Amino acid sequence: MAATSHADVEKGAGERRKEGAGKVPSPLYPQHEGEREWVPWIVPVFLVANIAVFVLTMYANNCPRRTPGRDGKCVARFLGRFSFQPLRQNPLLGPSSATLQKMGALVWDKVVHEHQGWRLITCIWLHAGVLHLVANMISLIVIGLRLEQQFGYVRIGAIYLLSGLGGSVLSSLFIRNNISVGASGALFGLLGAMLSELLTNWTIYTNKVAAVMTLLFVVAVNLALGILPHVNNFAHIGGFLTGFLLGFVLLMRPHFGWMERYSLPTGSPCISKKYLVYQWILLAIALALVIVGFAAGMTMLFRGSNANDSCHWCHYLSCVPTSRWTCAN
Repeated sequence: MAATSHADVEKGAGERRKEGAGKVPSPLYPQHEGEREWVPWIVPVFLVANIAVFVLTMYANNCPRRTPGRDGKCVARFLGRFSFQPLRQNPLLGPSSATLQKMGALVWDKVVHEHQGWRLITCIWLHAGVLHLVANMISLIVIGLRLEQQFGYVRIGAIYLLSGLGGSVLSSLFIRNNISVGASGALFGLLGAMLSELLTNWTIYTNKVAAVMTLLFVVAVNLALGILPHVNNFAHIGGFLTGFLLGFVLLMRPHFGWMERYSLPTGSPCISKKYLVYQWILLAIALALVIVGFAAGMTMLFRGSNANDSCHWCHYLSCVPTSRWTCAN
């Protein structure tokens, strides 16, 4: 859903761009004269890496050899050792939980008591099944490619990886009994960065309210889906907050007056400031919050703190029990 909304908005921006000079189209990333347009390559690398890791995971899983007949039949047995676990074990068409743990899934006990902090990163490259992988990779292509084209591989790559880490940290602070895998935290980080980029570069956009409401709607719908069972919404929230703060730090662009200075009539006042004061203030606050957040989160995690003890209602952010399902696990 996030991908579709973003594409529709981009199409609208393209149509408005034809209407006339002097107006900056909205949203999400208008190109201005003198700005570099990057050729995306880090997002395609992330895409290939995620697919390659999933193939390796299925190779290691080897369902026909490792799954007893009493547990059910492997799905798509014609794939040999790449066949999927029985649907009763994994309805997403993927490997077993044991294989995911072996390959680097996020497991609180192993991170804290066995000092396997590397799982905070490795888990974002793993996926629970084909359906999980396809959904995330479509979002990565539609959101990530346009962002990288506008802002470059360094900034978008940093936001993706750090948002994934932020999602893993928050997830570990609240969830202890389940494993966690997937790039959703990193993808939510890109969504968060899109929102903060719009806010910090407010002067270069038209139809600002519509742009903000569109992004907020997309984020709200995706977070709402996270309250369903078996979905790790803490990874989504942690990734979104990390990406939102990093957007203020890494995606700041010159204000409208600076971008249009060469098209001003002769004799117009000289514009000397590339960035506005509020942009620097937002950058400073966001950078401080990112540093403090990661420091506090990592400290609490490796001390074995359970964030649920300090926030007794926070578990509802990831799963809300109803008459149709429970959140016991």
